Amino acid sequence: MEKIWKARIRWLLLLGLASASGLPACVAAGAAAAGAGTGIYLTSRGAESIVKGPIDQVETRARAVLEKEGVNITGTQTEQSGDKRELKGTKGDVEVTVSMERQPEGTTKAEVTAKKNLVTWDKDYAQQVLNKIVQQG
Repeated sequence: MEKIWKARIRWLLLLGLASASGLPACVAAGAAAAGAGTGIYLTSRGAESIVKGPIDQVETRARAVLEKEGVNITGTQTEQSGDKRELKGTKGDVEVTVSMERQPEGTTKAEVTAKKNLVTWDKDYAQQVLNKIVQQG
């Protein structure tokens, strides 16, 4: 239910931005539909999604995306017999983290954060990285 409300709020914000900036409403509608179709949601520090594919496959895709993005993987963590995994890396002064958790029916919950400093998070970059992981499926 919460995800539905987030999608509705995003839709209303996009319509508001479109009308304020003079963009046609259909552009905002298309953007909202694209966001809703991928199921990527912004969090307080990044972006998350339920990704199609088992956790092993999603981790492989995440590693490939991080490599293409020029993120140097500096650490990994595995918990609960592999049901929870984390990749940490850096790209310049940004710390990128991909957290993954096995979900039912061959899906994986993935969250990407991109931390610039103690109080600044780059949600746009985190969303771009997660979108690339989702698209590889």
